[in-house]
Amino acid sequence: MRFLWPDLLWLQLLVPLLVALYLYALARRKKAAIRYASLSLAKVAIGPGQRLRRHIPPLLFLLAMSAALLACARPTATVTLPSDSLTVVLAVDVSRSMQAADIAPNRLVAAQMAAKRFISELPSNVRLGIVSFAGTAAVVQTPTDNRQDMIEAIDRFQLQRATATGSGLILALSMLFPDDGIDLESVIFETPSIRAGRRAIPLDQAGAAEAAKKKQKELQPVLPGSYTSGTIILLSDGRRTTGPDPLDAARMAAERGVRVYTVGFGTQQGAPIGDEGWSFFARLDEPTLRTVAQMTGGEYFLASSEADLSSVYRNLNAKFSMERKETELSALLSAAAVVLLTLACVLSMLWFQRSR
Repeated sequence: MRFLWPDLLWLQLLVPLLVALYLYALARRKKAAIRYASLSLAKVAIGPGQRLRRHIPPLLFLLAMSAALLACARPTATVTLPSDSLTVVLAVDVSRSMQAADIAPNRLVAAQMAAKRFISELPSNVRLGIVSFAGTAAVVQTPTDNRQDMIEAIDRFQLQRATATGSGLILALSMLFPDDGIDLESVIFETPSIRAGRRAIPLDQAGAAEAAKKKQKELQPVLPGSYTSGTIILLSDGRRTTGPDPLDAARMAAERGVRVYTVGFGTQQGAPIGDEGWSFFARLDEPTLRTVAQMTGGEYFLASSEADLSSVYRNLNAKFSMERKETELSALLSAAAVVLLTLACVLSMLWFQRSR
């Protein structure tokens, strides 16, 4: 819990002052009380229950004042609440390594089946965009809430050579921030490095890049994971072989507050791939995927089967339906103070009203 106006916490010093005043009033009342011939007669007349409950209304009043004074400092806390509308971009690796058969019938088909199940279980507040990446990245489906369009997009996946993980992540990011001026042509179809979340600049097009730079929206970095309107799921089964460094792309996402949930799809021992007279060994790049997730405030998952991947998607769907938000508690504490004060008044009138 933190406080927006912490200086007002000094008001809590009024609470022990109220306690001291109450004890002082009790002492004065005791001195002014009528003296009975026998103290035992007074105790019998009052009774143990009466002696105890006479302190309950003042205690409730004290708690009400404490809650009201605490509300003045405007406390906030991170709580889990139903999520508002959310845009999720699913970036899927469609490189040739996805035809490996270590996951039956092969990685691509298993990934497609799990993705369709993921779509069928999406919360109603989620819009889904789909990106595929191999040697380059491509938009397969712009963000939509039409489930049939999503499924048809998953069916359009086609295997290609190379793996440009960074390109897939940047294209997914541009889908969430279409007005940020990310120069996709120079970032995805050229291969210079990305610096500090800015567009990559083609070395042979400095003049054109300078003109495009004026159009780019100036970026004010925010805390990683603080963007609550969109997120990215990045699924890959291998290592980057071309395109921008995925860690540079992750910095771009982190500066915009976008969480990236990464999924390593495949068995840890890898699998041999052979096609058109050539062969290679496909293996996961878990360290990079873990780092991308850590940099952006996301989470890394390993899926070694279709069932594992479906479980990952189910876990993510649960996250998307609920979200953690920092919420101010002043109204709640004020309401509690009113309830306690009302209860103190009612009990005082019921228990201690005097007949005329």
